[in-house]
Amino acid sequence: MTAPALDRTDLALLRALTAEGRLSNVELAERVNLSPSACLRRVQRLEAEGVITGYRAELDAAKLGLGLRAFVRVQLKSHGAADIARFAQDIQGWDEVERCFALTGDMDYLIEVRVRDLEHFSRFLLDRLLAGGQVADVNSSFVLRAVK
Repeated sequence: MTAPALDRTDLALLRALTAEGRLSNVELAERVNLSPSACLRRVQRLEAEGVITGYRAELDAAKLGLGLRAFVRVQLKSHGAADIARFAQDIQGWDEVERCFALTGDMDYLIEVRVRDLEHFSRFLLDRLLAGGQVADVNSSFVLRAVK
């Protein structure tokens, strides 16, 4: 699949929407120096081409009582197709997991986890991640602060 050709105006639209996804079309058009109709056509084209895949609300995890963020690197015991599919299916059902990425290298997955506290993390690790018997190794790092 080839990437769509994006010009400076397209990139400016994407930067603005990434920073502030609730901009009205008129506000967005002003920021990138387009007429509202031209701006709307470009945004619709970017959506149709799959460059813009959706719009989401960003939530403050701490205000939701999820003050601890961890990145967990996971190595599976087996790399058979059924084992990988089962692990991927399990991950989908765990509310603590915000994101999960399959990796190259010595670990198979990187999981971003949001929990209330260390006790909640311990329960997630022992009762969910390690309970299925699929995991050979886990390495966790806790976020001290977000830099960017």
